[in-house]
Amino acid sequence: MTDPIADMLTRIRNAQAVRKPEVVLPFSKLKMAVAEILKEQDYIRKIEKIEKGNNGGNHEELKLILKYQGSQPAISMLKKISKPGRRIYVTADKLPVVLNNFGIAIISTSNGLMTNKEAKKKKLGGEVICEIH
Repeated sequence: MTDPIADMLTRIRNAQAVRKPEVVLPFSKLKMAVAEILKEQDYIRKIEKIEKGNNGGNHEELKLILKYQGSQPAISMLKKISKPGRRIYVTADKLPVVLNNFGIAIISTSNGLMTNKEAKKKKLGGEVICEIH
């Protein structure tokens, strides 16, 4: 797999399309950081890290409990911006505004992952990972 974050976003999108209550995906620190931002921005309900041991080998999974408002998913749009073949970098003064500040963009900065609003306050630029609303 060349782009694990795109895979994560696609799994969330697909699960919400069929109204699944949760999504399970392979664990990574980057996916965990993205999931924590989604949780603090109130787009998902809960994050669980699952330890699995099989035949002497251990691997970890990330379980996301999805959030719905009535029958509608809390996330109406997930869009990957930076792709493996084309990275998108922005300076602090050119940070994206998503849906007139009703949505968020996740930015990978020198201080870690954060939303576009946090990056603007801290005057940091970086790689635009994805947009969510």
